[in-house]
Amino acid sequence: MVSREFLEAAAESVVKCDKDQAVDLAHQALDKGMDPLEVITDGFTVGIVRVGEMFDRGELFLPELVLCSEVMKAATDILNAAVVKEEQVKGAKVVIGTVEGDIHDIGKGIVVTLMKAHGFEVYDLGRDVPIMRFIEEAERVGADVIGSSALLTTTMEGQKKLEEALRQEGLREKYKTIVGGAPVTERWRKRIGADAYAENATDAVTKVLQLLEG
Repeated sequence: MVSREFLEAAAESVVKCDKDQAVDLAHQALDKGMDPLEVITDGFTVGIVRVGEMFDRGELFLPELVLCSEVMKAATDILNAAVVKEEQVKGAKVVIGTVEGDIHDIGKGIVVTLMKAHGFEVYDLGRDVPIMRFIEEAERVGADVIGSSALLTTTMEGQKKLEEALRQEGLREKYKTIVGGAPVTERWRKRIGADAYAENATDAVTKVLQLLEG
């Protein structure tokens, strides 16, 4: 079990945007035989969540948020590479992105990190993604799941349009779909016909595993 002090240090390295410290802690975790998934989930992810909350309160600006996200990515890339193969879900491909008109992707970034940590083959389309781009990428890579994030009530409609586009293309039964984002709810999921709703990054991993088992 990883000490609370170590996990807090990992979180703080992201909050303080200290890439050198974050990378050093990631290497320390591996050298000391710590569980990389625990360090990601209970350490670095906690830090990026705090950063997101600070951004929402206006305490950080977008450039700072992006830099903190890069710090987390540098550390988690090291840990992701060490996740044992037994914990990986072979062949599970997930296409994910933030819908068109929405430039917020910190939450989606956390989801991507945790999915990779669990062995999913993730194709991150980034933010402000056109609806057909989701479908084109899913077709190109042979995805199992399509995930869409919306951080604004005004862009949630993009998730509905994605479901409609999949049906119009005759592809709705080919893919499992999952939706998430601050304003998104289970009620919205049911309304648009998506297969699953994720409340947070950890829940997203759980729900995708359930979709793949179903």
